[in-house]
Amino acid sequence: MENLVKGEGLWKTYDLGGVEINALRGLDITVNKGEFVSIMGPSGSGKSTLMNMLGCLDNPTKGDLYIDGKKISLMSDKELTKVRSEEVGFIFQTFNLLPALTVRDNVEFPLRNLSGEKKLNKSSRRERAEECLKVVGLEHRMDHLPAKLSGGERQRVAIARALVNHPQFILADEPTGNLDSEATENIMNLLHLVNQQGTTVIMVTHDEETTKNTRVMKIRDGVLVEDQAETLKETVIPVPYPA
Repeated sequence: MENLVKGEGLWKTYDLGGVEINALRGLDITVNKGEFVSIMGPSGSGKSTLMNMLGCLDNPTKGDLYIDGKKISLMSDKELTKVRSEEVGFIFQTFNLLPALTVRDNVEFPLRNLSGEKKLNKSSRRERAEECLKVVGLEHRMDHLPAKLSGGERQRVAIARALVNHPQFILADEPTGNLDSEATENIMNLLHLVNQQGTTVIMVTHDEETTKNTRVMKIRDGVLVEDQAETLKETVIPVPYPA
């Protein structure tokens, strides 16, 4: 299978008042195109740091990260912005919808950042936003404000927004964390449908129920300790930060 994301020896070190904290410790990760990957681990294990890195929101202190064969460390800020705008769809636990915009306008919003050949006029942006809302079953809510929606409906809007740029992959950070069991099931069914249609999904979750029919990776202390595709025979022991 063709690699979409590949991280080699990823370290992330933060300086907190002269004390170095290693959030990632030489982590290796590979995600192939078309996969649905669930990343699990306790608080402080490095999950959020890794997700920020995969979304090109942060850079590794050491190691190499490739997105679709392109080395992230060699990209300019403009190129990284382009990757975030066109290649990645983000879904957050708290939805992150703009309260003053209608559902349609929230979904359309990322399209305003497109440039060059991908740039769309206003009518095309509106049409694509409406198409994505139909995919998530909210075409009847297009003119509502987020405050008028349930939690499950808001997350479906967030999924439509993540899909609107036709991204290579979706990063979902605890997408069901604020939802009840029924809404959780609906969101997971929707994410699997999106994945079956060809979009790679990488999800951070604490809920094992949501990892069914996905490739599960487990992170602890900044390293990958278990991978469903290739379970490690022994726990990886973090090594000192390399010189």
